[in-house]
Amino acid sequence: MKILFYNHTGQIGGAERLLLTILARLDRTAFDATVICPDSGGLPKAVAELGIRNEALSDLKARFTWRVDNLVRYLKSFAQVIRELRKQIISIEPDLIHANSVRAGLAATIATLGLGKPVVWHIHDLLPRHPFNPLIRAMGLFAPRTKVIAVAQASGDRFVGHVRGLRRRVTVIRNGVDRGIFHPSQTAKRKICTELRLDESAPVIGIIGRLTPSKGQLELLRAFPRVLREFPNATLLIAGAPAFNQEHEYLVTLNQTVSELGISDRVRVLGSRNDVPEIMQALDLLVINSVSEACCLVALEAMACGTPVLATRVGGTPEIIEHEKSGWLVPVRNENVLASSIIKLIGQADLRARLAENGKQRIATYFNVNRYMSDLHNYYLHGGDKPPAAAPEVQPARSEAKFA
Repeated sequence: MKILFYNHTGQIGGAERLLLTILARLDRTAFDATVICPDSGGLPKAVAELGIRNEALSDLKARFTWRVDNLVRYLKSFAQVIRELRKQIISIEPDLIHANSVRAGLAATIATLGLGKPVVWHIHDLLPRHPFNPLIRAMGLFAPRTKVIAVAQASGDRFVGHVRGLRRRVTVIRNGVDRGIFHPSQTAKRKICTELRLDESAPVIGIIGRLTPSKGQLELLRAFPRVLREFPNATLLIAGAPAFNQEHEYLVTLNQTVSELGISDRVRVLGSRNDVPEIMQALDLLVINSVSEACCLVALEAMACGTPVLATRVGGTPEIIEHEKSGWLVPVRNENVLASSIIKLIGQADLRARLAENGKQRIATYFNVNRYMSDLHNYYLHGGDKPPAAAPEVQPARSEAKFA
């Protein structure tokens, strides 16, 4: 089977990291992969390093917006990308297009009109509320060639909304983690503490991800002085970088907040790192303070590393973390509860150890990459008709139609 993977951006985020995992582990005796994405960013190079064909097209500059001027500009970009993508599809003649986002799915579905090519939309996020949502759902419902993979029941439910007929097109395949990369380490904390000149015996708390308001780094900073009153030698590591212009302004705000709070000696803003597994392994506690998540890769990876995770109870995160069993869940946008929960977990090493062990076992059982790739291979080969494996606590969505 010839599969064309279309990614609407060349930048590498969570969806692209999962795409690279898929490409690295795809059964090449059964599937012939080609990737189409813009030539900006790190994705084309990463794809080439896997020995997979990569073709370039324009960046899809289309985002959910309420501004009319931006909307017009985005529609022009959308039309250009559709023309380019259609030419590539006609040239490559794939059996299936795997579109790695809602935007990519919309473009691919329109670009394949009249070509009879099935298109899979891989939804990694919760569909934001927007006036275009009825149009997006209508396309998913009335385009018979369209199927949907959701990374969590929460993202599938948000995509379906009140359109009950759309449910039959959605299959939930939860993300998987490569435990050959993300695993416990006895030496990582010493290495990271030596590099950053930290006290190895002191608590190290971290937050990892793109620097953007929706990830909640600013609120964590505001909560951290309360933690320091209980644990004055604790350190907060912030790993990640901004991706868009407004996010560079957010980075400035984060640095200013650190200075204004007088905690510069207890906070390290690390920027983008190539050693994320070692950072995770070195932490006593990983915090995920997002306002929205579907199936958070960072949570899965940290749990695989044996690092306890404190996360906001949003989206698909409760499908990953069982509160007080395999992790700790807190309400979103509540700095007081966030601070008190960090204090509780840092102060109870036995509790952290229990959460870490249970989290590690949960990943090994339900979120490992071998299970993930088996589900995905079966999905491709059976046209989305074979239900994937799932944790007993979470029922999988059903997919009732095969690829045309």
